[in-house]
Amino acid sequence: MPLRSVLLPIAFSSRRDLVERLAQLLCGLVLYGVAMGVMVRAGVGVSPWDVLALGLTERTGLGFGLVTCLIAGIVLLLWIPLRQRVGLGTLLNAVVLGPSADITLLLVPPMPSPWAGLPLFLGGLVLLALATGMYISADFGPGPRDGLMTGLVRRTGRPVWLIRTLLEGGVLAIGFLLGGPVGVGTVLFAFGVGPLIGWFLPMFTRIRERRSGAVTTGESTRALRAR
Repeated sequence: MPLRSVLLPIAFSSRRDLVERLAQLLCGLVLYGVAMGVMVRAGVGVSPWDVLALGLTERTGLGFGLVTCLIAGIVLLLWIPLRQRVGLGTLLNAVVLGPSADITLLLVPPMPSPWAGLPLFLGGLVLLALATGMYISADFGPGPRDGLMTGLVRRTGRPVWLIRTLLEGGVLAIGFLLGGPVGVGTVLFAFGVGPLIGWFLPMFTRIRERRSGAVTTGESTRALRAR
């Protein structure tokens, strides 16, 4: 299969537009990893995919960031039968989040109690939604997990809510069985991340369109609006 048939095209109006979008993409991904690390340190539960990563970390002894990258790599392999097209943002998502989260875990100590951890978790959740709006509106392709979701929706014809529920419910159950932490933060993430992203994503999309005068391809934006 030709490489160009599996890579998303990169459309930009000028070299400056490309540089600004790349900076926005990288900044968003780094902040996303920081948010992951902050929520882990809060100690009140994490997102379903992070429950899986922490469960595997507990069983294997590998670092959280490394396991996060390995999970992203495995998910990308699942894109192949779905014929999903990989973007630059997809690849950077797979390699940037883990190291960024690990650095945060080194710098931020665990919270001494759930009462101290809950505000930290809420701050991390808001930061994660903001970071998601940044990197998705840069429009370099969806992340591995979002692409798996949209690919399954396209191939099966099932509604987005059903596919997402099955995916995240499945990884949550596996992660829990492996010893991953499930708590009030997991519930807050499930109900809070969608509305927060729904607020930040259009905001960053409008900012970028006003700044560049470009019309985005929209594929990755639609992926996150489906959350």
